[in-house]
Amino acid sequence: MLFNLISGNLNFATALTQILAILVIVFLVLPFHEWAHAFTASKLGDTSIKYRGRLTLNPLAHVDPIGALALLLFGFGWAKPVPVDTRNFKRPKLYMGIVALMGPVANIVAAIAGGLIFQAIAKFAPAFFTGEGFGSYVYLFLSFYVQINVSLAVFNLLPIPPLDGSKILFVFLPDKAVAWFYRYQQIISIILLALLWVGVLRIPLSFLSGYVMKFVNWITALPFSFF
Repeated sequence: MLFNLISGNLNFATALTQILAILVIVFLVLPFHEWAHAFTASKLGDTSIKYRGRLTLNPLAHVDPIGALALLLFGFGWAKPVPVDTRNFKRPKLYMGIVALMGPVANIVAAIAGGLIFQAIAKFAPAFFTGEGFGSYVYLFLSFYVQINVSLAVFNLLPIPPLDGSKILFVFLPDKAVAWFYRYQQIISIILLALLWVGVLRIPLSFLSGYVMKFVNWITALPFSFF
């Protein structure tokens, strides 16, 4: 995103609004994402979670500076992963898959919350969004906020280690295949970062995000269709 500002694709005010949306996500939504992992793991039987200091929404417990910077630069970032001891689960692979799923679900919930605010303003005070005043920047902020959350949810659902989607995929793979993925996780992670850097994943991620965005728009507009 900052590259777009430097290259002139974004004006300063628009870029500042997008940066503000990203900072809200870094300090509020990413902690919510990781808390969702921790809370779910705790409820499924991992008693070690409560001693790791991650059952909190305090951003200091979750924010990863490099992940936050990556979100500012590239639009995809991360927080500190929540350590989960699967030995405490009755069904380790299945429960780990459920724990992993809750992170992207948290991003979708956050997107829906932002979408509901957007739809409420658009329904009851549409003039607020028009013109070039403060309302136009609120419009941009909410749009960026929802879009980034949707993008993060889709990105994390990719079935590639160390992303959440890989843990969901592992539910359906034999143990030997899961062990292979863990053995080469660092190499796979480097390849993933390289693909993001050169933009190979941009088209499929945009395609999938578009469908999720349609769902978010539909579900957030639904309550206001009765007015």
